[in-house]
Amino acid sequence: MGHKPIANNTVLITGGTGTFGKEFIDLCLESDRFEKIIIFSRDEFKQHNLFSDLTKKHGSACVSKRFRFFLGDVRDKDRLRLAFRGVDLVVHAAALKHVPFCEYNPSEALSTNVIGTKNVCDAAIDAGVKRVICLSTDKAVEPINFYGSTKMLAERYAVHSNIYGAGETNIACVRYGNILGSRGSLVEMLRSLDPSKPVPITHVDMTRFWMHISEAARMVMWTSENMMGGEIIIPKIRAAKVTRLADCILPGRSSVIVGVRPGEKMHEQLFDRREHEHTWDKGEYYAVLPESDEFLSVKRAYASACSETERKSYYSSDDDLQMSNEEITSLCSGEN
Repeated sequence: MGHKPIANNTVLITGGTGTFGKEFIDLCLESDRFEKIIIFSRDEFKQHNLFSDLTKKHGSACVSKRFRFFLGDVRDKDRLRLAFRGVDLVVHAAALKHVPFCEYNPSEALSTNVIGTKNVCDAAIDAGVKRVICLSTDKAVEPINFYGSTKMLAERYAVHSNIYGAGETNIACVRYGNILGSRGSLVEMLRSLDPSKPVPITHVDMTRFWMHISEAARMVMWTSENMMGGEIIIPKIRAAKVTRLADCILPGRSSVIVGVRPGEKMHEQLFDRREHEHTWDKGEYYAVLPESDEFLSVKRAYASACSETERKSYYSSDDDLQMSNEEITSLCSGEN
């Protein structure tokens, strides 16, 4: 079941100069699976910095042979079509991700997260890309803010684009929780706080799913090797109260309650109240399949190879998902 890696293939990463892109590049080089790695992003300065960092780390011969840097915006479908020529795998990581900024700039979030994803899927089909993986978030599940709503729409469009891909272009999503080790993550924020000031806490009972950036990259690589098209792949990860994470990072520090921000949930979900009815257990991951009869062949393949999940609830507040202090400390230190 699924599609096995193709030798000497080409991967393109949208938003490739971000934290995920850099982590995924390292994994690509480590696996030696891809002959060519294309970085697609709109910031010339970040591309220059990444080019310099890669050259220092791997040498100019490796970079000139294996890397291409493509300036462009996912809002520009013609640019995507050009960039996607000869590409086997697209990893779509470009997005606006901060809840308050998306609330204040809804048209920009819509243009990048929804129209940008539509452009990526459409251009990939036009260019004959074999596989596309779109990165998503737990905030797309029963969303209550604009950011989550855009990612929910992006997921739906990506999944149902498989109908138009006609089996030639297969598209899947990966959906995960809060990422540690990324730029602007909670750990980075906590460690940068003024030591003379208390730690700001939104609510003492707020919980979140937590995983390290390296786990996210590995999940995307796994998906690229095992996807059939139409899945939303979800990791089996753990959760913890935000206060417990803060206590492990800054033990003994006083805190102050600042209140829940607009558009913030107390607890997140990794699948909604109905998705468990068509979710399959893949060992390390879950695969949520579309309900549409257009995906009958995919459903049959999963039914013959996997079992349906026994989990009916996947909230960050579920008792069986709560991390120990040792797990939190290990995760925050990057050990996984």
